[in-house]
Amino acid sequence: MKKGQPTYVAVWQVTEKTIKLVEIIYVGTPQAINQLRKYARTAGVVEALVDSIPAEEVSPELVTNPHGVYLKGLRYREDLTQVQLAEITGIPRRHISEMESGKRTIGKAN
Repeated sequence: MKKGQPTYVAVWQVTEKTIKLVEIIYVGTPQAINQLRKYARTAGVVEALVDSIPAEEVSPELVTNPHGVYLKGLRYREDLTQVQLAEITGIPRRHISEMESGKRTIGKAN
């Protein structure tokens, strides 16, 4: 979703009359992107060579709550639920939810 080394990949479904955003996947390394591309080619998907779409256009929340979006993305990348992250960090699950939604600041200590 940005030029160079993307950190997110948008997956969408195109039909005759609509384009539906299916999922946004966090991809932490160029190797992971290459694996996704290889898998897509074996599935018959053709990669479109077009300009990138700003992440803020796909997820406007990045403008108002970038830290919460980043926290949620990292949690998803590590395949953790809010409950699991709360157990690991000692931060109440409700606070993690509020941090991800932008209702609570994360703070340096956390």
